[in-house]
Amino acid sequence: MASPGLLAGLCSALALAACTAVPDSRAPTAEHKPATRPLAVTSRTPGPARSPNRVLPPAPAPLAPAASGTTAAQQGIRPGPPVTSLGIEEAEARSALAAFRLTCPSLIRRSDRSGLTRGADWQPACTAATGWTGPSAGFFARYFEAAVIGDGRAFATGYYEPEIAGARERRAGYEVPIYGRPDDLVEVDLGLFADDLKGRRIRGQVTGGKLVRYPERAQIVAGAINSHAPVIAWGADPIEVFFLQVQGSGLLRLPDGGIMRVGYDTQNGRDYTGIGKLMKDRGIFQPGDSTSMQGIVAKLKSMPDGGASIMNENKSFVFFRELGGEGPLGALGLPVTGRTSVAADPSFVPLGAPVFLAMDRFEASGLWVAQDTGGAIKGANRFDTYWGSGAEARRVAGGMSGRGAAWLLLPIGTIARLGPVQPAAAPSLPFTLPADLDAGTPPQR
Repeated sequence: MASPGLLAGLCSALALAACTAVPDSRAPTAEHKPATRPLAVTSRTPGPARSPNRVLPPAPAPLAPAASGTTAAQQGIRPGPPVTSLGIEEAEARSALAAFRLTCPSLIRRSDRSGLTRGADWQPACTAATGWTGPSAGFFARYFEAAVIGDGRAFATGYYEPEIAGARERRAGYEVPIYGRPDDLVEVDLGLFADDLKGRRIRGQVTGGKLVRYPERAQIVAGAINSHAPVIAWGADPIEVFFLQVQGSGLLRLPDGGIMRVGYDTQNGRDYTGIGKLMKDRGIFQPGDSTSMQGIVAKLKSMPDGGASIMNENKSFVFFRELGGEGPLGALGLPVTGRTSVAADPSFVPLGAPVFLAMDRFEASGLWVAQDTGGAIKGANRFDTYWGSGAEARRVAGGMSGRGAAWLLLPIGTIARLGPVQPAAAPSLPFTLPADLDAGTPPQR
């Protein structure tokens, strides 16, 4: 383990060479002037609606002892049922195959943090996918085997691409800044300092030769970074801008009828706090009140301060960049597809891999492709389903809270090569859901 002294001093003046600041390419200004030619915006066609009448496979048998470990390889992998028995529907398979083709280069090129696969393992399926002309469900049956990670018990939430009122320049009715990356935000790759910290990053700012924590939400809202962060757009509603940050990307409906897409660039390094759980614990919700995202918005709007004090309890703050072309973009830098893409923890699911979910919410059941990650999407069999944009996507994502089982689809032969690996007899690493999820707050993207 890295020593506390190392962590405390790694960003002293002597260590700043490895603490890379990534400034915005524009000079810092209180108000970013828009490009003369707006970027064109498109979205991938959403996948099919999922059937409420599908027959789902039984859940995996429970494990004894309970699974433990911080990666899929450590928690253990077991064979699942034949892929043909999962009940993959042709329409969802067709959309999943298109998404899988898109992510194949990343699967082959990237190192798999889950410890399950090697780049070469994906080559046969990726090669076949490029020219596959048969039934799409048959493709997944031909090249994949189902695997259970840990105990296989799954939990799924939902996210979507918000559409909110915004403007490129500040004007009456558009007073909420949407910030780009600050020029004083420093990102530190801790893996450069200790092998056991690989994959971990922290963010802050340099003050007096030391790396200190970056301002939290309340300080940023009060103007603490105005001289350091460009304003790339202005929102009309502070609550809508808050949930734009929670989702991580979105569409701005401009006064002239145009559309501007913004996507996640970075974050201030502060922990995310789900305000739904906070409001529930404080008795703000009364019996019978809706605790879905829509209910939370309505409750915030009814507060004397417009919900500002509650929103400021979430110290995390997201910075955006304008995106053109197809989007929104997932963690691989590739566009995600509504009703097809799912966010997962890359320590347990190779990004780009297909996943089959059997949930108590039929909308979330079926075949998905892991193309994104999320700040609150941590642990085995934890997923965040993507629903696209629009009112229906907002409704489904805002109320999504599904429990059930998950099977990861891996290249045929993976389980045999790995063992299969059974979980070690060790104290279980509990799969604790973020408490706010039961109160309806979506996890931060």
